[in-house]
Amino acid sequence: MTNLKTFSIGELSKDFDITPRSIRFYEEQGLLEPVREGQARIYHTKDKVRLKLILRGKRLGFSLAEIKKLFELYDTNPNSAAQLQTMLQLTEQKRAVLEQQLNDIQMLMNELDDVEARCKEELNDITRGVA
Repeated sequence: MTNLKTFSIGELSKDFDITPRSIRFYEEQGLLEPVREGQARIYHTKDKVRLKLILRGKRLGFSLAEIKKLFELYDTNPNSAAQLQTMLQLTEQKRAVLEQQLNDIQMLMNELDDVEARCKEELNDITRGVA
């Protein structure tokens, strides 16, 4: 077991371009479980994989609580249908939120187009002396 690859907080920080403070925060939230040797934290491959999943989950809009729930389901049973069902539910929820945001943005873009067109029209009228 001594041949297992380990990582320091500095190595993970550099590999993922995040601060050591972020990694310590994820540890405080129960998402990472490094081994302690004195003051040093020793991270294993499992921690590195989890850190990658945490960052991916955050990019996809998942909360740390949601990510933690998925980790807990995996830890209970790595081949769990419950984990996959939960992931599907979370994905559907995120997709619905993003679709609503996309619709809202498109509506705002249309309104901006209308305002811009009216401003240009009034500006043209003023410069031609029609106003």
